[in-house]
Amino acid sequence: MPQAPARAHVALGDSGQLLTIDQAAEYLGTGRRFVRRLISERRIPYVKLGKHVRIERSALDGFINDGRVPRQ
Repeated sequence: MPQAPARAHVALGDSGQLLTIDQAAEYLGTGRRFVRRLISERRIPYVKLGKHVRIERSALDGFINDGRVPRQ
């Protein structure tokens, strides 16, 4: 019986950790609806794992940094 090709396991650091919608909302301090809107508007990158959606913590950090307003 043929075997599927082995895939290399890539360890993710803390910033590459994959979060669920609920975890991302908690991390941002917002509701799930806001995170889903960010995804639907393609304002943050996401990963599809079958029917599940995951967001890298580094993507959320980038979103936060992009919205940062410099002090005067």
